[in-house]
Amino acid sequence: MIAVKTLLALALLSLFIAAPIVAPAAVQERESGAGDRESVNVTVYNGSMSLVHDRRRIALDNGLNRIAWRDVSANMDATSALLGDANGGAVRVLEQNLDYDLLDPAALLQKYVGRDVVVVHDPRFAGERETRETARVLSVNGGSVILRYRDRIETSVRGHIVFPTATGTFRDQPTLVLDLESGLAGVQTLDLSYLTGGLSWRADYVGAVSTDEKHLDLTGLVTLSNTSGASYENARLQLVAGNVNVAAPRPMGAVARGVTADIYSVNAANVRQEDYFEYHLYTMSRPTTIENNQTKQVTLLVAHAVPIRKTLELRGSAYYYQNATADLGDKLPVGVYVSFENKDGELGIPLPGGIVRLYKNDSHGLSQFLGSDSIGHTPKNETVRLHLGDSFDVTANKKQTDFHFDSNASCTAISSYDVKLGNAKPDAQDVLVVEPIPAQWTILGENMPHVKTSSSTATWNVHVPADSHVTLTYTSKVTWCG
Repeated sequence: MIAVKTLLALALLSLFIAAPIVAPAAVQERESGAGDRESVNVTVYNGSMSLVHDRRRIALDNGLNRIAWRDVSANMDATSALLGDANGGAVRVLEQNLDYDLLDPAALLQKYVGRDVVVVHDPRFAGERETRETARVLSVNGGSVILRYRDRIETSVRGHIVFPTATGTFRDQPTLVLDLESGLAGVQTLDLSYLTGGLSWRADYVGAVSTDEKHLDLTGLVTLSNTSGASYENARLQLVAGNVNVAAPRPMGAVARGVTADIYSVNAANVRQEDYFEYHLYTMSRPTTIENNQTKQVTLLVAHAVPIRKTLELRGSAYYYQNATADLGDKLPVGVYVSFENKDGELGIPLPGGIVRLYKNDSHGLSQFLGSDSIGHTPKNETVRLHLGDSFDVTANKKQTDFHFDSNASCTAISSYDVKLGNAKPDAQDVLVVEPIPAQWTILGENMPHVKTSSSTATWNVHVPADSHVTLTYTSKVTWCG
């Protein structure tokens, strides 16, 4: 009986050993391109970062699937990729890989180092007919290839190379390869979200100043430039204004990518603004196509008859209040400033930072450029102030007429100044003389009243009649210690 059992066990063991081991079938890769998209949402932040939400309908098998998700940004941060499904967890990501090793001759040669290829010699160098020869690729460096033939080694190819089989993973465009496990079979809705560079935006503003220089028609534009390596058709576009901190990843031999900023513009009737955390979010009301390597503009806002205030300002320096400096300059530039309040009417919305350019029509009705200035992110009800340039006809001469240290107080200087303002215009002009005075200061004497506009600033509003000169005189006392 024991012998029978032993023989039976040996027979079963022999069957087990002889039986072939069947490997699980390889998962067939399935490609998904832009044609599978249901929708795409692009949120562009200030700087060089954007967030892409890509929703697609993709057929999946029950069990393991491999999806080659094409038409993604070449500047994708693969570590930020997140996949979700509309069936509440029926799909699980097992592995994901961003293949950015794009097919080109140099990359293909590099893959074949240590392997054999077929070299087809050009008939011009090999006689009357084409010849073929097997060679091994020894090295590829600096654009040069080293080949070992049966009887020699050569460093150039007089002809072309035939690669017997494909090796490695090559793509004609960056592709995110996803190994998925699905609990359902059939077409499913998948959402891929990822951060990317190559998309950014800035605001630009254009203003037309009225003839009397008291009002301004302002148009805000958003300029969007896309160099991310992908196109986004009929995208829902959102813009975030504010400084969002992005942690730099630790270096791990990441592929270098060029990242540029993009610019976009939208009409006030077509954009919705909302508070978003500590930032502001602008959502375009209609979809737009953002092509790769494209810059486009849309109107962000239009505001008519915005009240403005033009000022001429002579701005001083703090250094000469503690030193004897007699000549402070002749024909000093008098700056031209335009300011307006971001409130009321068609304004009163958060203005993203950007460049403001102002124009005004001449006597022939042609718009002429007045100047430009940059503004930071400006909340509603704040003042926008622009320095457009310097006045041609209003100039200033400034000199220090007296300087001495106070004998009764240490670290105290008393100095006097003449500020001569000239106006060559046919109309009277008001000039603000703005002096930043350091430390503890007092105006001991003056021929025109000043206003203490800040703890370290004295401002005089000087009225200068047409074609004349007016001189402001004042004496200051400054104590910087004790």
